[in-house]
Amino acid sequence: MSSKRSVGILPIGIRKEGERTRPAKRDGIKPWVAFSAILWAFISPMSVHAESEEGEKEMTVSAGTKVSVEYTLRLEDKAVIDTNVDSDPLTYVHGSQQIIPGLEKALERMKMGDSKQVTIKPEEGYGPVNDEAFVEVKKEQVPQDALRVDAQLEGRDASGRTFQARVAEIGDQTVVLDFNHPLAGRTRYFDVKILKIHKASAE
Repeated sequence: MSSKRSVGILPIGIRKEGERTRPAKRDGIKPWVAFSAILWAFISPMSVHAESEEGEKEMTVSAGTKVSVEYTLRLEDKAVIDTNVDSDPLTYVHGSQQIIPGLEKALERMKMGDSKQVTIKPEEGYGPVNDEAFVEVKKEQVPQDALRVDAQLEGRDASGRTFQARVAEIGDQTVVLDFNHPLAGRTRYFDVKILKIHKASAE
């Protein structure tokens, strides 16, 4: 006797001659119900996956999203002073004050792949030039090789915090240092493109 492998199938009915086919019952479960359950179990993960991918494509920049941005920065003369094109993107969590307010506001509701030109006024960037940020110090407090106008200095204050300053004026006995941000009072022009948006992981 040849060996045959037994395969379990749902009963679909046995018809006697002259009798209409009727589905057989098995443990009180109708065959079409069992078949529907099997079919749903197969296609359901595919549907969820498709909806998930579609949902990710439609995400917009909003509070709590992690955003990757490509940018080019210009000043009033339109000369490029900074760009990350062909380099690593700027990645930040939207709404966490990790970038200047004007740029964060401009990126709100953009989608992946969107591009935009953004003008940031000083009030939405590093603020206007603050006259109180100009400090006069003794000349011997400034390194000899930095005794020239526009030289950049970096150091630490009494509490250990780092600071940057620009040599604004040089007198006979004193030097005036400018502690304003280098871009304070400047209007900036950004070309931005959203490369990626996804939910920030909770840490």
